[in-house]
Amino acid sequence: MKKAISTAIILSLVILQTTPCMNLAYAQNSTATPKQFKSMIKKDKKKVSDDYKYDYVNMPWWDVFGDDILKGYIEKAIVNNYDLKMATLNVEEFYQQTRIQFANELPMAVAGGGPALYKAPGTSSSEGAFGLPFIVNYEADIFLKNRDKTKASKKLYENSKFDERATYISIAGAVGATYLNIVNLDKVIEIQTDIVDLRKKIFELMQLSNKEGLTSTADTVKANKAFVQSETDLIEYKKQRDILINQLYVLIGESPDSGKTLARKSLDEITYNQKIPDYIESEVIMQRPDYLKAENSVEKAGIDVRVARKEFLPSINLTGLALFNSGDLGSLFTTKNSLLLLGGGFLLPLFTGGQRIANLRLKKATYERILQNYYKTNLTAIQEVNDALVKVKKDKEKVDQTLKQANLESADYKFSEMKYNEGTISLLDLIQQKENLLYINQLVAQNKVEFMIDYIGLYKATGSKLQ
Repeated sequence: MKKAISTAIILSLVILQTTPCMNLAYAQNSTATPKQFKSMIKKDKKKVSDDYKYDYVNMPWWDVFGDDILKGYIEKAIVNNYDLKMATLNVEEFYQQTRIQFANELPMAVAGGGPALYKAPGTSSSEGAFGLPFIVNYEADIFLKNRDKTKASKKLYENSKFDERATYISIAGAVGATYLNIVNLDKVIEIQTDIVDLRKKIFELMQLSNKEGLTSTADTVKANKAFVQSETDLIEYKKQRDILINQLYVLIGESPDSGKTLARKSLDEITYNQKIPDYIESEVIMQRPDYLKAENSVEKAGIDVRVARKEFLPSINLTGLALFNSGDLGSLFTTKNSLLLLGGGFLLPLFTGGQRIANLRLKKATYERILQNYYKTNLTAIQEVNDALVKVKKDKEKVDQTLKQANLESADYKFSEMKYNEGTISLLDLIQQKENLLYINQLVAQNKVEFMIDYIGLYKATGSKLQ
């Protein structure tokens, strides 16, 4: 009878579950804005250095633009950007999942305790007892199935770190490109303001000429249309700049408050002072995070196939039990009131409706697909690097040609000034020549920024490993 009672106590304690209770009064009654809680992930841990994040974006490379303000914004983004914070937290999630999987390789031990009141058949009184079981269970991983599952989980964790690095490179590139576009629009707006003034003067001169009968009304209307169009273009440039400023604030993790003044250099102060490489070493391409992730994914898929094969093998479990059961707590741990049990067994599924075979074929097909994606990633990486390098080289040639054109236009304008001073051309002709010069200067600014942004594209294509 005692054995039956002991068994009943064991079973009741093993299946015993408790459900935590929560006080929902605050959630039900409060309408206040939720507070920001500090992250609990690094609680009770030593602070981890963030130097690796600066290595992700290769901070020394950004010296090529000679702009400390730009570097400062990238550093702010590394610290404050929410996409980067989420990428880092994603790594933490995969790390904890790996730890959870590793726990399956270790023995699991549980302990419990509880009172019992029982009445034996043929007796008139009830007796009380207290049971204290300790249960240990271990799946003997002699085929290393759980070990392989942990290795596969580690591969996912490594992939999350590659994703984190790719996100940091992408955000750094976005900060650089947005900043340079803002600086470009500063220059374009400055020049466009001068163009508006010139168009206004042209229109006023055309009005005077029209009154004197020297210019037709149609030409005067055209001059007015050109003046209005120049003002419209100026408004559009200012709108684009304001939008980009808001975007940059979000990238660096700050509120896009219209009252703020975004610090920045002028385009004329930003220079590119590094030689364009003739070619990119293949070792650089192999350090791209997407390439490393694709390679790592192939290894993980191979492990998954190995695990699927091992699903055909039996699982072996070992169980140990120590039960202390007594009606008197003082004698609970005595030998006569204890029950020790050690057992083991194996389980081999004989029929699962073809599930294991289908799972193995699935993992093999997944492996082949991931392998093909690895080959594609390799080719795509080479293409992107080559495309980015071609863009940079051609953009540099375009900048040089545009500068020559601007110099020629500037020299032509000086000759026009001489002619105007000599009285051989009109003021209207001189103003129109000045307008041409301003348009060329706008083109120089746009080509210069396009070249620098495409150089950032080469930086991203090489996984930030551009020297």
